[in-house]
Amino acid sequence: MEIARDFLDLTMRMESGRHLPYFTRFEGPITVAVRGTPSPTLTTDLGRLLYRLRSEAGLDITQTNTPNANIIVNATTRRAIQKVLPQAACFVAPNVTTLAEYRLARRTKLTSWSSMKERTRITIFVPTDVSPQETRDCLHEELSQALGPLNDLYRLPDSIFNDDNLHTVLTGFDMLILKAMYAPELHSGMNRRQVANRLPEVLARLNPAGQRPPGKFQIYTPSDWRENMITALAPGANMHQRLKAAEAALRIATARKLTDVRMGYNWYAIGLLTERSDPDRAIAAFQNAYQYYQANSGTDIHKAQVASRIASYALHHGNPQMALDYIEPSLAAAIRGENAALLSALMLLRSEALMRNGMATDARAARVDSLGWARYGFGSERELKQRLRVLTGFSPL
Repeated sequence: MEIARDFLDLTMRMESGRHLPYFTRFEGPITVAVRGTPSPTLTTDLGRLLYRLRSEAGLDITQTNTPNANIIVNATTRRAIQKVLPQAACFVAPNVTTLAEYRLARRTKLTSWSSMKERTRITIFVPTDVSPQETRDCLHEELSQALGPLNDLYRLPDSIFNDDNLHTVLTGFDMLILKAMYAPELHSGMNRRQVANRLPEVLARLNPAGQRPPGKFQIYTPSDWRENMITALAPGANMHQRLKAAEAALRIATARKLTDVRMGYNWYAIGLLTERSDPDRAIAAFQNAYQYYQANSGTDIHKAQVASRIASYALHHGNPQMALDYIEPSLAAAIRGENAALLSALMLLRSEALMRNGMATDARAARVDSLGWARYGFGSERELKQRLRVLTGFSPL
């Protein structure tokens, strides 16, 4: 019942809240082609992602060199993307193949998702002049949107289809949603009621373990909470206004009893916004976020993200053991979540904590282990160290 509700909200609504008149997907085999200037890691990561989509979601999807592929991966630069959409790291659009075409067709029926009855041609625009992980994360996010849900839900803990962006690769839940989208019982052009009528049999077949009494009902995300969180995390906005928005969101979350991952994310945002100006308030916010994530299942990667912030604070204030207490349980979560940036940061923080505890040999080994992950996650060890220097006030090793 809960997954059915999530499925309908993901596939039959837009992020704006607008209901879609038709269920849409690709009908028949799906082909993917790469254009532009792909990096070696993009090619490798795309191959891994397509393999996962075939083996885990059961999709008939392959890479091709033909010009009429269903999905085009347009490998370009961050600057080129942001000339079109200034706040976007990457994006997806139907019925165009280049940024120039999109610029001309933007806000027309041609690129309107709600005007489609079936998906036939979609392009994802991803940057390749960023870290390998950032390119891969864009691949996962935009290719999954090209294939599946057009909506994100803040209430989902274990999914890439969540605006909190804490998951960077498709999860098991996401693969189930995509597998259900391409079930033979469904087809493009169905309305919400028709999809809802067929969904119970689809999920009973694909996820028999989910046939159990429903758990606690999660209320819909209040629109004013969502709007405040968007303002709070908008890059380039006035920091005072962003913090006020996060505080307003927290009041809404408290009043509406959003005690799930949304409350954790709200506290996490407040921690991020006060990290430089009020470190003591930030650490209290991060600890609150950690507690809320710990009280909810499917949040290992969320806890690991928060743990890296708490560990940075602990090292800055001369408490290496506290840092290790948060770092050690988080390493496995970062590995499972395939988050090289987070893993390398945790490893380098662990190295510093070990060094301060007098364990120089182990500290050096931890630093060496972090290097390969840093190159993939941040592009270089230098970039990682610069970021940690800002957070902790010291130069790691």
